[in-house]
Amino acid sequence: MSQLPQDSKNHKPLYDQLRELILNKIVNGEYAVLSQIPSENEFAEQFGVSRITVRQALTQLQLEGYIFKVPGKGTFVSKPKTFQNISNLQGFAEAMSSGGHEILNRVISAELKQIPVHVIPKLKLPVKANVYEIQRVRLLNRQPVSYELTYLPEHIGLKLKEKAIDLRTTDIFKALEEECGIPLGHADLSIDATVADEELAALLQVDLGTPILRVERLTHDANGQPIDYEYLYFSGDTFQYRLRIHR
Repeated sequence: MSQLPQDSKNHKPLYDQLRELILNKIVNGEYAVLSQIPSENEFAEQFGVSRITVRQALTQLQLEGYIFKVPGKGTFVSKPKTFQNISNLQGFAEAMSSGGHEILNRVISAELKQIPVHVIPKLKLPVKANVYEIQRVRLLNRQPVSYELTYLPEHIGLKLKEKAIDLRTTDIFKALEEECGIPLGHADLSIDATVADEELAALLQVDLGTPILRVERLTHDANGQPIDYEYLYFSGDTFQYRLRIHR
C-alpha cells in the first residue's frame, strides 16, 4: 500500500492532494483516455485514505471534466475537450490553427435566399431583402466538431462569390477582412444549451439527444454596422468556450 506524500508545508485537504495525484496520472498518460481508473475501494486501499476522501477527490475531477462515470461499469478518463478563448474576436480556424489543429469545412450550401423573419432586425435589412446563407460543418482534425449557419447581407455574399473564396478552408472573418476589405469591430454572443435533433445528430455524428452548445453571434464591422449573423452548434462532449474576466 502506498501513501499520499507527506509534506508538512502542504496544508491542502487530503481529498485535494489525492485529486492532484490522480490528475497527474491522467496528464502523464498513466491513466489513458477512455481507460477505466481504480474504484473508490481500490484507491482507498492503495493510498490509505477513507472512501469519503476518495469520493470527494473523484467528484471534483468529474466536475472539472477529467473523468466520467458509467453506472454499473465504473469510472473512466474523459476525452480532452478542444477549447476556444472568446476574449478575442476570432474565427474558428484562426483560433484552432494556433494550437496546431487541422481545420477543414464541409460546405453544405452557400446561396442567396430571402431573409428569414428573425434575421431582419439582426442585420437591419429590409423585409424583402436577400441574404447569403452559408451552412458548413467544421472538421477539427478530420472529426466534425460544429455546425455553422451564417447569414450575410447580399452585397457581402456576392463579394465572397466574386472573389471565389474557398469556404472549405477559409474563415469567413478572415475573408471579410483580407478579401473584402471590411475591418471587423465587435460581436455580441449569446450561449445556451440544447440537444441534438436528427439533423444535428447526423451532421455532427453524435447520438440523438446529445448535449449541444449553441452560440448565437452577431458580428459588426468597425463602424458598428451588423454584417454577420450566425448560429454555431458545438458537440458538448468535444468542445468548450473559455473566457477570462477581470474585476
